[in-house]
Amino acid sequence: MKTTMAGSPFLDLAARISDLKEDNYRQLLALSTLIELLVEKGVVTPDEIRLKASELEAEIDSTLEL
Repeated sequence: MKTTMAGSPFLDLAARISDLKEDNYRQLLALSTLIELLVEKGVVTPDEIRLKASELEAEIDSTLEL
């Protein structure tokens, strides 16, 4: 692992984790915004979103059980 100027691989790791958390937050915000807009415009209902999420989760779970 590449070290920072201070020579600590732990500081570098902490910085990378912080960057990942920020990226994750921004992606979640974008996704939430898109879902909210689709619901507001009547393209989908919250129930349709929940149903599709459940279907996809079940599909993933069945794939992981193989």
